[in-house]
Amino acid sequence: MSQESLALYQAMSTLRAVRRLRPDPIPDDVLKRILQAAAWAPSGGNVQPWRIVVARDPAIRQQIGDLYRPQWQVYGHNARKAMEQLEGEARAKRGRMLDACDHLGEHMGRAPVLLIFCFNPKHMAITDADLGRASVVGGGSVYPALQNAMLACVSEGVGCTLTTLLCYEETAMKDILGIPEDWYTCAVMPLGYPVGGGHGPISRRPVEKLCFENQFGQTLEL
Repeated sequence: MSQESLALYQAMSTLRAVRRLRPDPIPDDVLKRILQAAAWAPSGGNVQPWRIVVARDPAIRQQIGDLYRPQWQVYGHNARKAMEQLEGEARAKRGRMLDACDHLGEHMGRAPVLLIFCFNPKHMAITDADLGRASVVGGGSVYPALQNAMLACVSEGVGCTLTTLLCYEETAMKDILGIPEDWYTCAVMPLGYPVGGGHGPISRRPVEKLCFENQFGQTLEL
């Protein structure tokens, strides 16, 4: 395996949600490389039906942070109630994660850069729109750009995490950012240099639990 391949696998296997961010500015050249990585992402028909509003103005970031805080407070309260069902290390691990989420909830507006990902459904082939279930296909033309940006953050030593709670505040977000009527929001990604260790080893289910051979539920032999 080449050094380039190793670096890619290393980035994918260390992409943590980093929620404790320093306010130090991100240099323009670093930010441009992260945005270029997003632009390289695939999308249906190569249409790229997404745009990114790069929020660096302190007043705008503060407004967004003020919208995010109460949304997280509600979500976090419910998450902590659900945590009471856990025991031992599982509960401790969830508690540490929620502590970091609480920190972001209070400091979202202080992250030096907020990337607001927008999409236009008119430019997307949403083939599951009429199946009587939650539609997810459209996201396949948008979220790869987020993933590319996050992998670039690992390479650049920049902390990041994907948040979606501000979709509940879409009208206010569109007003703050001047987003056109036919464009919508799907994620906000705070960027900043980590307070602590930043990206590192992650915990995920093994391949054998997630992938099947020919039939759903049938063991995959590799």
